[in-house]
Amino acid sequence: MNTEPNERIRVLLADDEALLRAGLRLVLAHAEDVEVVAEAADGAEAVELTLRHRVDVVLMDIRMPGTDGLTAVERLADRAPSVRVVVLTTFGEDEYITRALAAGAAGFVLKDTGPLELIQAVRIAASGEAVLSPRITRDLIQRHVVAGALRTAEARRLTELLTPREREVLIQVGLGRSNAETGHELHLGEGTVKTHVRHILTKLGCANRVQAAILAHEAGLLTGR
Repeated sequence: MNTEPNERIRVLLADDEALLRAGLRLVLAHAEDVEVVAEAADGAEAVELTLRHRVDVVLMDIRMPGTDGLTAVERLADRAPSVRVVVLTTFGEDEYITRALAAGAAGFVLKDTGPLELIQAVRIAASGEAVLSPRITRDLIQRHVVAGALRTAEARRLTELLTPREREVLIQVGLGRSNAETGHELHLGEGTVKTHVRHILTKLGCANRVQAAILAHEAGLLTGR
């Protein structure tokens, strides 16, 4: 992230619907530590303005005319890896979400997310943490389970590589909880949780928290099977 301790989080809004952008700007204006510095109507413009305005967090729609959001996520991951891109999505766009995460997105939020949750999502992304809507995470997990994305035996083998504490943290990830929520639940500092999550992703060979959550479900950690 580019901000210093007392600076605002610099945000870019990327969506082809001007009305939605206006609504997002209005919501974020209520946060003293957040500043919307630019708006874009397609992916190419989002990349250009992100680089020009030293943006910290991009709220990116995926389905836009011209250069779409997925392409923009890939370009930003290559040209500005420190920028955190949060995908704006709706239910039923699971394929786009999975591809965006693989391309380097920091997470996703629903377009109907409440004002306080949206502001918190920007803050979480700026802090370097993944932004995962529990509702979408549960839906993604269910779809992957039905599709047989990971087999139980393999998932259990992988989770055996974890320490008991890492398994506890993985369960919290599987429940869609943030690092702060996990720390509160397990009586750990947020920095300690971040370290555990990093080790978990490395040991399990997962690219992001969604993959780890799916693996936790397949291993039976969330159901006790």
